[in-house]
Amino acid sequence: MDFEYSDEERMVQELARRLARDKIAPRAAEIDAREEFPHDLVQLLAAHGLFGLVVPEALGGSGAGVIAFLLAVEEIARACAATATIHAGQYLGMYPILLAGSEEQQQRLLPPLARGERLAAFALTEPEAGSDVVALRTTARRDGDVYILTGAKQFITSGDVAGVLTVFVVTDPAQGNRGLSAFVVEQGTPGFRVARVEKKMGIRGSTTAALEFQECRVPVANRLGEEGQGFRIAMQVLDRARPSVAAIAVGIAQAALDHSLEYARTRKQFGQPIANFQAIQFMLADMAMEIHLARLSYLYAGHLIRSGATRYTLPAAVAKCYASEVAMRAATNAVQIFGGYGYSREYPVERLMRDAKITQIYEGTSEIQRIVIANQLLKGQA
Repeated sequence: MDFEYSDEERMVQELARRLARDKIAPRAAEIDAREEFPHDLVQLLAAHGLFGLVVPEALGGSGAGVIAFLLAVEEIARACAATATIHAGQYLGMYPILLAGSEEQQQRLLPPLARGERLAAFALTEPEAGSDVVALRTTARRDGDVYILTGAKQFITSGDVAGVLTVFVVTDPAQGNRGLSAFVVEQGTPGFRVARVEKKMGIRGSTTAALEFQECRVPVANRLGEEGQGFRIAMQVLDRARPSVAAIAVGIAQAALDHSLEYARTRKQFGQPIANFQAIQFMLADMAMEIHLARLSYLYAGHLIRSGATRYTLPAAVAKCYASEVAMRAATNAVQIFGGYGYSREYPVERLMRDAKITQIYEGTSEIQRIVIANQLLKGQA
């Protein structure tokens, strides 16, 4: 396996690093404090083509590929996890169209998404169906040239600001996971409304919405694939998206290490910098080792996707689970290194600790990742 980056991948990484350092990082604390959606940063990412990295040029993207995307996500998360979640959430919302959309659907929907002119959302989770996807209760019944959607979705990233939402519903309750189907619902469709926007512990600039569908009429032309293919589409998308959560986690962890190193060099106790104490050095070393391995794990999953491999469920789950736990440990250690100051909002590590927690929850909890990993091992897919 070769982790050598192409010139284009390096250019994307450097671009994202520069934007993150100069434009995004200075806004991160304010975004968190105000719990505001950063429209200006969305426009910044769009202006530099960062929403179209995995979209082919013919569909309005750059075709830079999945590794370029993952590298960009990490750099953005290193500055602001909320902005990185918005960025990665755009791809999560686009992937169903890329993987299962017809040529007409792709030509119609993907160019404005790739240019960042519209945002996308992935609407799978429901109030009673989070980890248990088969427990979905939102339904769709066909009525001539339309489907009528009825139900609710919960915890949908960018659900209130997205112009295009991929919504997973039940079309045949008797068929279990083979009875799920996927539809594109566009903002403004009658019967679709945003019920509320959640108040969250972390990633406060990334909005998370509860959605309602009340006799929402969606054209048959907006169905992705055939009836009954929704579960397969959702699982394919999550396999591709989980490395991006790992990249967010690595970005958070790297920021925790960056701040810890700077603080340890300057903070003095007992007449010397705390960086001289072995207890602090060991914490820094552990953080660095785990971050290095977590980065390799998401790059490996990304490499398999880029190479066209048909199986990457296990490495994607490993990357997501391991990196999210690394982020939580790194952020916790950073707060400990900062001591009392780490518990204060005056310093950024308090925000990093709150942001890190969500990486263990969204797009499949750590517990679900372990179930996925074990199932793959037992199937001989190691």
